[in-house]
Amino acid sequence: MLAPTDIALTHNTEGGPIASLKQLVAVLKKTETSNFLSVAQHIMIDPSTITPYTLWSEDHHTRVCIEHNARFELILICWQPGQKTAIHDHNSEECWMHFVQGEFEEVIYNHKEGQLIHQETKHAAANSVTYMTDFIGVHSLHNVGAERGLSLHLYAKPITSCNIFKPSIGTFLKKEMHYDSHVNVAADAATIVDSPAQDN
Repeated sequence: MLAPTDIALTHNTEGGPIASLKQLVAVLKKTETSNFLSVAQHIMIDPSTITPYTLWSEDHHTRVCIEHNARFELILICWQPGQKTAIHDHNSEECWMHFVQGEFEEVIYNHKEGQLIHQETKHAAANSVTYMTDFIGVHSLHNVGAERGLSLHLYAKPITSCNIFKPSIGTFLKKEMHYDSHVNVAADAATIVDSPAQDN
């Protein structure tokens, strides 16, 4: 059964909330994929502790790789006010999103017979969790707040490409994914990598 698309944050009564990126990666490495939802619900990270890993661009939101292995991918996305993604799918993978800071709007569409049909518009604030997979539809995310936003995106397997909607031609095109920086949370270090502006 698929997880719900809008889930309230709960607290981990067994071991306490997950309070750092380092702890989050360690927990995920020991957790079965079927329990990733529970992990996402137990994140309670102070945005100030993420500051050393953030990367900001005035041109586009940035994707910071926190962990990438054969089983899962964890990405920190840094959003300036007003920045948003293109409408996109998730290449048949599952995605859990935990919003660390900011106010976001998620718009979900059905894609049928070459047409996009609006399904739902949701709002997400700090410490909320949403879930997305291609069985639900395609979506876009938008930082609608007046301040910078931070969100953590957990994929059941790394996504090397996805399909993004191009309004100018009214269809989806394949997009190769990339990172704007890589983070080594064990060493508390980040490395910026060269990358072009992204559509997603």
